Amino acid sequence: MDKGMTGLLASHGVRPTANRLIIARTLMEGGRPMTLMELEDIIQTIDKSGIFRTLSTFRDHHLVHVIENGGDGLRYELCFSHDEDRDEDVHTHFFCEVCHRTFCLHDCPVPEPSDVPEGYLVRSASFILKGVCPDCRGIEGE
Repeated sequence: MDKGMTGLLASHGVRPTANRLIIARTLMEGGRPMTLMELEDIIQTIDKSGIFRTLSTFRDHHLVHVIENGGDGLRYELCFSHDEDRDEDVHTHFFCEVCHRTFCLHDCPVPEPSDVPEGYLVRSASFILKGVCPDCRGIEGE
């Protein structure tokens, strides 16, 4: 059993079952936010409802970021914070309008909302940039 992945799940209060470890490992190895359909295509041993239930559990325990990129639905990415109550690794995402992939921009923090009206409690924020990725532009090293 993968001790690092088991520890990550445990630090979020998630019991590390075989299916949960497979799904978490697949998200980690994907290297970018993935859709439910992408996960289904990769993980042939777990049905769609099992994957969805696991992602819901992960979301409830802040083990995944759920990204609404406005392109092709929800994407999920493993959260490497070690806290089941809050996300410590919030960052900007980039949606490529050509290849429809979503990329993590870890070195680009999400701007803090400064003018939220009184009475509103912000629990999370996401920041999506849209355009064309370096691969689709044919530019290396960007």
